[in-house]
Amino acid sequence: MIVFPAIDIKDGKCVRLVQGRADQQTVYYQNPVEVAKLWEAQGATYLHVVDLDGAFGQIARNRSVIKAMIEAINIPIQVGGGVRSLDDAKELFEIGVNRVILGTAAIKSPTLLDELLILYREKVVVSLDCLDGIVQLEGWIDGSIIDAFEFALTLKLKGVETIVYTDISKDGMLQGPNFEQLSKIQESGLNIIASGGVSSIEDVLRIESMGIYGAIVGKALYEKKIDLKELMEVVC
Repeated sequence: MIVFPAIDIKDGKCVRLVQGRADQQTVYYQNPVEVAKLWEAQGATYLHVVDLDGAFGQIARNRSVIKAMIEAINIPIQVGGGVRSLDDAKELFEIGVNRVILGTAAIKSPTLLDELLILYREKVVVSLDCLDGIVQLEGWIDGSIIDAFEFALTLKLKGVETIVYTDISKDGMLQGPNFEQLSKIQESGLNIIASGGVSSIEDVLRIESMGIYGAIVGKALYEKKIDLKELMEVVC
């Protein structure tokens, strides 16, 4: 299983939100590049990066920071947040991003997803951010009536291989993941990257025991609930 340390960037800084709320923000580091180097030094093999400004519909102002991160480390990164056009995705790939994550755009612009899958295939990941199994849109601000599991099946038919599944009610709460929803979404047959609520090494090991492809670890690292080096020594 792949452990993805999360680096969320807002206004050029490394932050964490609670349940995706912009008014519940904590700044942990002024320089995300130093954070990327730290996680690599502690054994990370892949990073999960989110441009929160882009996710909230603002100009993707953090591209230069992401580029600097890529130049400073030797491990791959996947990036989401504000990818709403072919040009957005191309720009990220051109600066060295390994995988691009589509969120709202995968639902509102299905032709964009189709185009990206033709061009980049396995380098395209779709993020399903959910409340009670229902997909949320636009940086988790807007609801929908889209059932996450049914949409996951549709994505698989399109050729998507990997999704990030985030339970918003768990995100940033350090109360453990929603294992019931993870088990259900895993039945889609996609590679699942579990996100939201991971608070201990035991949580990660339980996710691994379910046969899930990956797990994102965020606030637990920044609050020192999990030591990444120790985690990497016990996860296969």
